[in-house]
Amino acid sequence: QLQVVESGGGLVQPGGSLRLSCAASGFTLDSRAIGWFRQAPGKEREGVSCISSSDGRTRYADSGKGRFTMSRDGVKNTVYLQMTNLKPEDTAVYYCAADRILYRRCVLSISDYDTWGQGTQVTVSS
Repeated sequence: QLQVVESGGGLVQPGGSLRLSCAASGFTLDSRAIGWFRQAPGKEREGVSCISSSDGRTRYADSGKGRFTMSRDGVKNTVYLQMTNLKPEDTAVYYCAADRILYRRCVLSISDYDTWGQGTQVTVSS
């Protein structure tokens, strides 16, 4: 059974950093792309970043470019989202998700992902 589990959220001051983790099971990270998404109160879920399965290339939404870095550890089968210079507008529940199709380049489209975690809350506030 495919599963992803997020962790690492919390409360951080503006300008601070957090690293989110997404532990995958039931598949390997070189077979399915992983995406990070977030949903703020009253807003639609949006893509943040993703990492392709075969070559590990990453993509970022404009909101995180230059501040967020996505990486993966094949041994731990875990994906990370390092977030720096956090802003209050980054406050949201962050979700990771696994691509529904094997071995393709990642896209930041919610409909392309069918295995979702429960989410982890990130709050940026002074």
